[in-house]
Amino acid sequence: MGGGGSFSGGRRKKMEKYDPAYLSPSFGQSKFARAFEEAVRISSLRFQSLLPIVWKLKKFLNVGSEKQLRIAIAEVRGYANKIIKDKETELKANSSIDAVDLLSRFLTSGHSNHNFIVDIIISFILAGQDTTSAALTWFFWLLAKYPQVETRIFQEISQKPEDLFGYDEVKDLVYTHAALCESMRLYPPVPVDGKQAAADDVLPDGTVVRKGERVAYHPYAMGRMEGIWGKDWAEFRPERWLESCGDEEGPVKWRFVGRDNYTYPVFQAGPRICLGKEMAFLQMKRIVAGIVKRFRVVLAAEEGVEPRFVQYMTAKMEGGFPVRIKVREGSE
Repeated sequence: MGGGGSFSGGRRKKMEKYDPAYLSPSFGQSKFARAFEEAVRISSLRFQSLLPIVWKLKKFLNVGSEKQLRIAIAEVRGYANKIIKDKETELKANSSIDAVDLLSRFLTSGHSNHNFIVDIIISFILAGQDTTSAALTWFFWLLAKYPQVETRIFQEISQKPEDLFGYDEVKDLVYTHAALCESMRLYPPVPVDGKQAAADDVLPDGTVVRKGERVAYHPYAMGRMEGIWGKDWAEFRPERWLESCGDEEGPVKWRFVGRDNYTYPVFQAGPRICLGKEMAFLQMKRIVAGIVKRFRVVLAAEEGVEPRFVQYMTAKMEGGFPVRIKVREGSE
């Protein structure tokens, strides 16, 4: 979220048990991580290319960015192959091991297509790492702009007695959940997506789609449509996902009111809805709870400077998200 330069020596002493150095871009990035990031970047540029013939020609000649992409993909697939090999060795060494993780289930279910399993691993790394980090980057930027929302999230989190938020504590963070949904409405981690027709089909409006044709949809644009979200669509307002309930004289209690997945396709919809949706919310709420309960995230950029939304395969904030961290009183 920002470089280590945002933290003074004095601040480091006050935050010894929360070392922020790991947020630095220079902190121990592995060869795999660099290759993965490079592959995502170049693949995204392919998608945005106005003249696809250019990258296709580069690929044919194995030059420039396409040569870099080939090298990066080889590194990523090599890493995925190592994961599979290690898991196969583990399963052979202990045949009674419970196949509770997804990879073990694939390997023990008789899948013989090795490349398919490699692709599954890469997809899960992309879905579980890039999308979550993109969502949280924009979430904390919005919190810094809307302090009243941050206050309500802090109040909700403060009602939980535990510092370590498990499933039972996190599932009750209704306002925090709504704030994450609202953030991803405005800044979806995957801003544009598409499907390829496996057979001839007809869309509900009568549009004919031939086999092999692609149909794209745009969660970024859909999240900003006045016809869906109202005249205040540009406002970051978690309450649009909530209904108040409980005693009128007591503290406000919220009930989450979701949207159907076709109106809010951030996690896709239908049979191919994101398998990791609930896990993503669990992870994000735990991270938000852990940070907001102890710290305030303050924008390091000049007031009024708006970050640029970059549409790669997953949404990026151009230039990263430089911040200053302030310890909340009583949490030191």
